[in-house]
Amino acid sequence: MVTHEKEKKAGGIKYWPASERPREVLLEKGPEFVSDAGLLAIILRTGIKGKDAVSLGRELLDQFGGLRGILGAKQNDLRRIRGLGAAKAAQLLAAIEISRRQLKENIFDRRVIRGPEDVADYLSLSMADKKEEVFRVLYLNSAHMVLTIEDVCKGTIDQSAVYPREVIKGAFDAGAAALIFVHNHPSGNLEPSEQDLLLTRKLIDACRAVDLKPLDHLIVGPAGYTSFKERGLVLF
Repeated sequence: MVTHEKEKKAGGIKYWPASERPREVLLEKGPEFVSDAGLLAIILRTGIKGKDAVSLGRELLDQFGGLRGILGAKQNDLRRIRGLGAAKAAQLLAAIEISRRQLKENIFDRRVIRGPEDVADYLSLSMADKKEEVFRVLYLNSAHMVLTIEDVCKGTIDQSAVYPREVIKGAFDAGAAALIFVHNHPSGNLEPSEQDLLLTRKLIDACRAVDLKPLDHLIVGPAGYTSFKERGLVLF
């Protein structure tokens, strides 16, 4: 007869003491008391042969460099992990998308966008870990409430890739009075390039020519964000 200790060692979380099981800890104490690996284990529900769900969660954290890396993962990235079949990959992708949508709802529900920190969480989650550059525009009304968010360019972001007339058209279509520009640096470097500065000045001039108010330009990456306005890099 296999002892409980051997069964636990073999990978059965159900044989762990209740005080160590992620789901029981979450229900009794709250999600903040569960480790990152434990939260992933709850989403995954089961492990694989020879590896319990918590160990599988730890492997994911190691492979992707933490929760931020997992949140930026695509289906193909997840399926490369041994034991992550279609069902488990779908569970993780669903949880990731729920997080993104919740943060997006928070932006649209805010009464007023007062500064970059008001949108940084959503922008970081949805853009920071992308493998290609994305240029995004937040269109706001005169009270600085977000009306819509649009991706206007993907790929190498420079003056020739982002067309001011398309940004202005997007503002008119949305009935916007103000804009916030955002793009990511896949390299993780948050310092703006000379091209970034030139593009920003070009967009600012285009906005002012049609009585639109540019509020800021942010660069986002895994380590955080840079606000052109806060750093005084250009005159808004």
